[in-house]
Amino acid sequence: MDADIPVLTIDGPSGSGKGTISRIVAGRLGWHYLDSGALYRAAGLASSWSGLDFADHAALARRAHDTDIRFRTDGDAEPRVLVDGVDATDDLRTETAGAAASAIAAIPEVRQALFDKQRVFRRPPGLVADGRDMGTVIFPDATFKVFLTASAVQRAERRYKQLNDKGVSVNLDGLLREILARDARDAERAVAPLKPADDAVLIDTTDVPVERVVERVLALLPEHFRR
Repeated sequence: MDADIPVLTIDGPSGSGKGTISRIVAGRLGWHYLDSGALYRAAGLASSWSGLDFADHAALARRAHDTDIRFRTDGDAEPRVLVDGVDATDDLRTETAGAAASAIAAIPEVRQALFDKQRVFRRPPGLVADGRDMGTVIFPDATFKVFLTASAVQRAERRYKQLNDKGVSVNLDGLLREILARDARDAERAVAPLKPADDAVLIDTTDVPVERVVERVLALLPEHFRR
């Protein structure tokens, strides 16, 4: 039964560190990992490839449902994302892809189309799921829930460094404006707005080293999971 498979949800806004923390925690536990943001980015990218009008919600939902999205892992490295058989990992990291993901994430039909794609990641021995509505919508019965936050300025600085390290040229002020705009869209949307689950543990990652955040998250789980 799915209910017997433990799930740790790690939600939060862009740049809060949820992707990095989730990958490390999943590796430490030996659990599966779901990057829900990558699914939305992939659906948005696939829709762009098809030249779809982003005002045509029915077409976007069909494309999201039909898009083949797979994750390829290689040791501890960040998973590669294959969209309809094409390695689109680098394309998905761009702010353009992020904006497209945020836009389609506000469409109920698209969210429903991607619902089951996310649920199937719940497999033994457990799952670490990162996103914006993992603990509130996708896995409301999750065994453990975390919501990460950080100042908008630091989140912009993290994204700036991350993208520059990957050879992507970006403007810090522009990133900050995009992050603030996305925060507003995600928090104000009518469907699955970005907010902590009532039973989530809030962790502010501003100026906190990654390893310390990882330790705080792992400490929430019973010892037998951490062996």
